[in-house]
Amino acid sequence: MEQKPQATPEDPAKLAQFQARIDAGESIEPKDWMPERYRKQLVRMMSQHAHSEIVGMLPEGNWITRAPSLRRKMSLLAKVQDEAGHGLYIYCGTETLGVDRAELVDQLLDGRAKYSSIFNYPTLSWADIGVIGWLVDGAAIVNQTVLAKASYGPYARAMIRICKEENFHKRQGFEIVATLAAGTPAQQAMVQDAVNRWWWPSLMMFGPSDTDSPNSAELLRWKVKHKTNDELRQRFVNLTVPQAIAVNLTLPDPDLTYNAETKNWEFGEIDWAEFHEVIRGNGPCNRERLAARRAAHENGRWVREAAEAHAAKQRRRSTEAA
Repeated sequence: MEQKPQATPEDPAKLAQFQARIDAGESIEPKDWMPERYRKQLVRMMSQHAHSEIVGMLPEGNWITRAPSLRRKMSLLAKVQDEAGHGLYIYCGTETLGVDRAELVDQLLDGRAKYSSIFNYPTLSWADIGVIGWLVDGAAIVNQTVLAKASYGPYARAMIRICKEENFHKRQGFEIVATLAAGTPAQQAMVQDAVNRWWWPSLMMFGPSDTDSPNSAELLRWKVKHKTNDELRQRFVNLTVPQAIAVNLTLPDPDLTYNAETKNWEFGEIDWAEFHEVIRGNGPCNRERLAARRAAHENGRWVREAAEAHAAKQRRRSTEAA
């Protein structure tokens, strides 16, 4: 039986020098030496983030034609376009680590790559669009403002621009939520129902609890992350509860209480069994989301082929001219 070649151990002196740079708060750039494990962790994390932005267009995209006014249609269309751009920024950042974007997309389409669990839930009403902007984008902002200080330069810089746009998305979502919450009894019931369905999946967005997270320790040591999953989740809850109170909405957690000593809103137990089922591909919309992405990829094949043919033609002309 043929044995796989063993990975060459990395130079301990280089590893120590690299960690010293991290500890000093230096930014790691693409041409800098980095441990292979650091590179692989970044590829995994950044590609998952990019996939999430692209798949994240789907729950909202099918509401563009059903938005209740021209203003709402324009705002939602702009938001979905922003999300496409976010995915492209991060794919570009991932390519600086020596991977090809086409390879990453193939991993998504054949089910090897993961994306955020939140996008495997359905959007059943217009209120869902507001709640996604408020809760889902709000959770993303809490996570991404910390990633804007990540040790890998291209990732951190992408986050700075993305966070500016995500803040607008959150304000847009909260404005929809506030409008519905102050509306007719039917509108109030619709937005409360949306909050009931999206609250717990939004808390799951931060990933498993710290005791069950397989990657957090490494990412924290290398300062790719600066806060644990549970710390980020707690910050999100602390920020969001007062906003819900301000618009007279009830968060679906009977255990939600304010601890005056810690100044934290304490919340109930998350259903981690549901989280892991969604991650394994058994959520309400997992198959639908991947089917939509595969169809879009296939429908766009002619564009990629035309672009490649044009690029090849330009290269031939350049060679002939030389």
